[in-house]
Amino acid sequence: MPKIRAEKKKRVHNEIAKQGILFNKDFGQHILKNPIIITSMLEKAGLRPTDVCLEIGPGTGNMTVKLLEQVKKVIACEIDTRLVAELQKRVQGTPLQSKLQILVGDVLKTELPFFDICVANIPYQISSPLVFKLLLHRPFCRCAILMFQLEFAQRLVAKPGDKLYCRLSVNTQLLARVHMLMKVGKNNFRPPPKVESAVVRIEPINPPPPIPYTEWDGLTRIAFTRKNKTLGSAFRQTAVVAMLEKNYKLHCSLNNKIM
Repeated sequence: MPKIRAEKKKRVHNEIAKQGILFNKDFGQHILKNPIIITSMLEKAGLRPTDVCLEIGPGTGNMTVKLLEQVKKVIACEIDTRLVAELQKRVQGTPLQSKLQILVGDVLKTELPFFDICVANIPYQISSPLVFKLLLHRPFCRCAILMFQLEFAQRLVAKPGDKLYCRLSVNTQLLARVHMLMKVGKNNFRPPPKVESAVVRIEPINPPPPIPYTEWDGLTRIAFTRKNKTLGSAFRQTAVVAMLEKNYKLHCSLNNKIM
């Protein structure tokens, strides 16, 4: 059995090597290779010729080229300089070259410029922080069409009472309308990931609810710390009580209030 696995792994490695690029697992690189899935994502995005589109993790440019053909400009954020070179080579000398702007680096640490819409097959390990980076970005984007790991996508759209309903569900649905668009099998990627995937549409609510989001996020963090426990028991934990008391004293000090 181990020998069979080793031979299969070798075949996959050789197939990828023929493409000229060995993908980096640390960056979560799984290139979406099925043109039908790419076309479907773009159709569901409702792209306009005047749009500035953000793409995160463009890889070898399979989706990027199709985006460039339909929008005014594509801002592609890529952390891997090898893939940046590949993407530049793909559009070099074509009318699409002038419509492409590449941001090299970690998208979570990058200050994003204005964009109308985001369409991307993202590295799954940055799913949660990226969702909230996009939702808290100003000015608002119109929507984001994003590929996620299937279970993460299910958590995004889960409703109260669902098994997967969690803090992620609450916070996302506070700031956006979220819809599951389609499930995507692992064989649509190169190399195939170990999990199934899904495409989700996220539309920021504009204007957002009039609440301080940082404080709300702290509240939900406490509320969901102990799943299947009452809110009362969550807020009676020794560490939580100590933290709330400390924060209250700080608030009184900063606002010149007597405790």
